[in-house]
Amino acid sequence: MSRAAATPITMTQAVVRCLSKYATFSGRAPRAEYWYFALFCVLISLVLGLVETTINAITGTADGPTLLSGAFAFVTLVPSLAAGWRRMHDTGRSGLSLFYPLIVLIGIMTYIAIVIGPEALSAGEIQATGLNALILTLAFFVALISPILVIWWLTRPSEPGPNQYGPNPYEVTL
Repeated sequence: MSRAAATPITMTQAVVRCLSKYATFSGRAPRAEYWYFALFCVLISLVLGLVETTINAITGTADGPTLLSGAFAFVTLVPSLAAGWRRMHDTGRSGLSLFYPLIVLIGIMTYIAIVIGPEALSAGEIQATGLNALILTLAFFVALISPILVIWWLTRPSEPGPNQYGPNPYEVTL
């Protein structure tokens, strides 16, 4: 049994693949598939934003509706999450790793609400001293680092061979 590398994926193929796997959170997504789809989403969002800005300028409404970009964001939310989830699988990590920044923020808010008090959250002023200040400082540092860590994981090469999430999408068995 020998292995040969699959042909590189194009942006069009990546977009079609991600949209056809609209809510598929199982399996693996290679780097090119994920990043081409992410680039597609960013470019279309920019174009729709320009169109809406132009429409708002023509109609004279400074803060006009953002129906186009809002609808696009809504339609691509699930496939974006699914592609990221599969991308994490491709690097050998759980798809939940994609949500580390959100998990950290929920943890910080929970800590503040329970230990420091809900009044601090509603007042917007958190006055922590001693151990609480140290814990919150470390937690906010983790909150700043966690998105960078997730992006770094998304840029990692595919785990060679099959892993617990499925076969490597770039390796073809002959």
